[in-house]
Amino acid sequence: MEVANENIAHDHDSEWPQLALVRRCQSSLVEQIVQEVTRLVQKNQLPLGSKMPSVRQFAKCNAVSTFTVVESYERLITLGLLISRRGSGYFVSKPAAHPMPVATANTSSLTTVLDALSPDLYSGVSTALPVGSGWLPPEWYGDDILLDALKQSMRIPTQRLRGYGNPLGFPSLRQHLATQLSQELFSVDAEQILLTHGATHGFDLILRTLCKPGDTVFVENPGYSNLLSLIRHHGCIPIGIRRDENGLDVEGLLEKAILHQPKIMFVNTVLQNPLGTSLSQSHAHRLLALAEQFDFWLVEDDIYRELCPRPEPSLAAMDGLRRVIRVGSFSKTLSPTLRVGSVCASPSLIGELLRVKMLAGLTTSEINERAVLHAISSRLYRRMLEKLKRQLDTSRNNTLDVLLDVGMTPLAEPRGGMFISAGWKNSNLDASHITKQALQAGIILAPNEFFSADAHTYPWFRFNIAYGNSEQLRKFLAGVHHG
Repeated sequence: MEVANENIAHDHDSEWPQLALVRRCQSSLVEQIVQEVTRLVQKNQLPLGSKMPSVRQFAKCNAVSTFTVVESYERLITLGLLISRRGSGYFVSKPAAHPMPVATANTSSLTTVLDALSPDLYSGVSTALPVGSGWLPPEWYGDDILLDALKQSMRIPTQRLRGYGNPLGFPSLRQHLATQLSQELFSVDAEQILLTHGATHGFDLILRTLCKPGDTVFVENPGYSNLLSLIRHHGCIPIGIRRDENGLDVEGLLEKAILHQPKIMFVNTVLQNPLGTSLSQSHAHRLLALAEQFDFWLVEDDIYRELCPRPEPSLAAMDGLRRVIRVGSFSKTLSPTLRVGSVCASPSLIGELLRVKMLAGLTTSEINERAVLHAISSRLYRRMLEKLKRQLDTSRNNTLDVLLDVGMTPLAEPRGGMFISAGWKNSNLDASHITKQALQAGIILAPNEFFSADAHTYPWFRFNIAYGNSEQLRKFLAGVHHG
């Protein structure tokens, strides 16, 4: 691919040269733009400090959508080739180090890793040690509660087998959830609760209902591994907002909100996956204020709250479900195989979500929903949760000892929950390569590529602490560290 005019004018008032983009090509338009700009920077045809054309100017000159340009510029910012100055535009920030675009390397690496791990990462049937998995060992939940709940759910009245079930979900479970949420977090009516096939199904319904192709969606970086792909599948543009040991980068969020005007932001408020941290009260207030200022929805991923050892802020409680949509799930406190989640929202929005739910897949499983109701209504459930949190505390300390022993540094100090994310700082090791080596050694790891679209300066992994205190894992990580 060649540029139509190699003489790059650096006066921003001059016309930007048209790039020779190929519409019917294996590479997307975004990838081609990133590749060409990278090449121009490397050849010093776009020197350090050069101002890039505005999004609209670039789009008009190259006959592409503004959304394509926005995503291209975002990737170039991620690569460190461009910076954005509020009110001034985009500028070249440093020379390119490589002739080939790094933007596609991360995607390719992730695809390779996914091919190597699937279906082992999600199936639960592999004999490999599931250190990268998102579930706890079945024996941790308490066999009596689950088995009894499943038996009770099968005693469904014969007349309930004639139809598809209540479109919103099993009414008794929705009423139980409404009562529990009203007592513990915020006032909500059962008619404001829609049951789903887990949290991811809820995210999908929200994207289908509120977004159209080209809309900008903010996500945490790093964040939930499936969300980036789901957003892109709907034709939307995901943009990461940094989250680290200090919390959410609200200043960066402000700058990107001014630039991109997001439609939705997804936030894992409590015991965030993969960091295990929770939003502070001040960050939660600022986030709600920004959502109000820039008129975007907040989707609160709240599936880990019951595992939290202490009370933490709730966006839904602070907002009253005006522009916050709360998504819950029972996959972490009961079993992922039950596939029961919930969406809490304003009455008008629930009506729209229900319409999309019925169009996309009709109703959810009343048998599964009955099983969940029996389990969480049991007197043993709260006792089981307390035992589960004590087990997690012990396992977290043990896993942390293993990681420190092999020279790994946690990305943040978890406030509870299932995960620790840690890596080897000042290392040029490749996370995807280590992941494939681990799989050959009978260990399933979850590398940093799962949780972020950004390039990383060092390899890190999310560790499920239920499987972290393993001599098999310790020996493998020690071999990588000293190898």
